[in-house]
Amino acid sequence: MTIINLSDGNSVLNQFIAEIRDKDVQKNHMRFRRNLERIGEIFAYEISKTLNYSTKDVTTPLGIAQCSVPGDDIVLATILRAGLPLHNGLLNYFDRAQNAFIAAYRKYGKDNKFDIDLEYSTSPSIEGKVLILADTMLATGASVLLAYQKLLDKGTPSTTHLVCPIASCYGVEYLSKNMPHKNITLWVGAIDEELTNKSYIVPGLGDAGDLAFGDKL
Repeated sequence: MTIINLSDGNSVLNQFIAEIRDKDVQKNHMRFRRNLERIGEIFAYEISKTLNYSTKDVTTPLGIAQCSVPGDDIVLATILRAGLPLHNGLLNYFDRAQNAFIAAYRKYGKDNKFDIDLEYSTSPSIEGKVLILADTMLATGASVLLAYQKLLDKGTPSTTHLVCPIASCYGVEYLSKNMPHKNITLWVGAIDEELTNKSYIVPGLGDAGDLAFGDKL
């Protein structure tokens, strides 16, 4: 698995990452969602550089222009609910993509141990397509792996891009060891060192779903 950390270079992405982390900026839920959307747009732009392109003749009012355009079939997949603003950002750029959604959550037991429950999924065929699977936080990596395995019920993608703005070192290592295919790239905006005994990323940003859509029961 290839790992690309966009924070290794300086770009406006760093500003958006800083704002989704900032506890004062987080009080504005609309801005939090919009920042995640803008982060998704930046990841989409970077991923677009890896696609296959072909030349297309485009008729303008004054003649014919030759334009290089991407030709891959893309499926955008998102883990609900925190991934929705990120998904919207990716979809703003890959507006012809098909879409898949998976509901996954932690079900806690004793001693802060938990299982990941997948309660719902919907997806088109991903056979031979470019799969982009997005989730705002990559903590243990278990949710992303299970979501990916579930999507494989719909076929085998030609290429997979995992998009996780905030990741833990543990989650990155877990996916590196356990993702079943080689042609996979993990895109992150920041990698944090600490994962608590409750599997919270530190410094992280808190609960992305709550910050985007309000507290849950």
